[in-house]
Parts: sequence; structure tokens; C-alpha cells
Amino acid sequence: MKRISVFFAAAIVALSLSVTSCDSVRSAKLNTDVDSASYAIGVVNGFGFKQNLETLPGDPVNVEALIAGMATGLHGDSAALKMSVEDAQAYIQEYLNKVQTRESEKTKEEGVAFLEENKTKSGVITTESGLQYQVITEGTGEKPLATDQVKVHYSGTLLDGTVFDTSIGGEPAVFGVSQVIPGWTEGLQIMPTGSKYIFWIPSELAYGERGASRDIKPNSMLKFEVELLEIVKP
Repeated sequence: MKRISVFFAAAIVALSLSVTSCDSVRSAKLNTDVDSASYAIGVVNGFGFKQNLETLPGDPVNVEALIAGMATGLHGDSAALKMSVEDAQAYIQEYLNKVQTRESEKTKEEGVAFLEENKTKSGVITTESGLQYQVITEGTGEKPLATDQVKVHYSGTLLDGTVFDTSIGGEPAVFGVSQVIPGWTEGLQIMPTGSKYIFWIPSELAYGERGASRDIKPNSMLKFEVELLEIVKP
């Protein structure tokens, strides 16, 4: 998983930090070039490590416990270890998997609950697959087929309203109707050219359990505002 690999990469870099306690951090003396270089390496990698930790799922990291574990490892004090390196690696994997599963299930439940309420609203149509859409502007042109290419303007948002992708303000997107997520493939074939629709796409018609990016987490329901400009003829 991307987040787990980022964690390990950051952790390896962070081993360059000679940190043993908060007191030693504040009292670090920069008397020589090596002292200053060591401190500079620590600052650069410390801030990078902090940013990577903020992307991890679950509760905020216990910094004191993290520093204690790093200091023990840096000093090679095996007698002070509360778990072996092998056990620590296994625990990290198990913990992150558990947290990601919990967050994925929560995301799924929130999306299902939203769609259940949304389908009762005036103007919202639900298809057999579970795709929901609402007509903003109904065009009069031809409807695309799965084998067609289309030109569209679109904006995609998460359940909380965060915009994760948009063509608005730039060039329209051109792609094959069957080359996108299932919710788009189905929805585009409903739209006459010249139309503008809103689509609410269940996670199973979007990126499902795998997710797609840091923003589009596993089991995310997605909302798209789509304007079908034209069917691109070969």
C-alpha cells in the first residue's frame, strides 16, 4: 500500500536523527561543523518525516513513544527494546491494515447513507445499478455509445465537498466512454449531447475498495458535474 511504503521510507530517513529526548533537542549544541551538519540533516528530515506521518490513517502519532523507539534503535540498546524489530514491522503492518479497514468501512457506510437520502430528493433518478443523476440542462443531441469518444467539461467532488479533479477553467477532457469508471460509462450514455448532469456514483461504480489517490479513499462515493460537449468523430 502506498501509505505504508511511504511510512517505511520516511522511517528509514528519520534514523539519521540523533534524538533521545525533548530536553536533548532543546539543548543541542552546535559547536562544530559536524554538529551543525548533523542538526541540519535532522531539521530537513524531521520536518519531512512529520509531514509523512500526517498522511497516515488513524489517530495522531504519539511523538514521545516514537522518539523513545527511535532513540533505542539508534543506540542499539537491544536490552531496552519493548518489541523486536521483526515484531515491530509486523505490528506496524497489522495496525495500519486494521485502521485502513475501519476507515474504509466508515467511508462506505457514509456513502450508502447519503445515497439512500439523496434518492428521495426531487429530480434525482436512480438507475438499476445504483447510479444517481439529476438533469441540470437537457441537450438535444445524439447520445454517445460505449464505443464513442466524447469531449466533456467536468468537476468531481468528495462527499464532504472537496474538489479532487476538474477541467473547469482549462481545456475539456477527451476520452473513450468505456475507458473511464463504470459510473461514467453508464452515465454518459444516458446524456444527449449538449446536456449537463450531476452524477452521484456509488463506490462500486467508481474506484471501489482500492481507492484512487490520497483524496479518493477506498469505498469513496463520488459526485460529478458533467457537461457533454460533443461526440468526437474519428
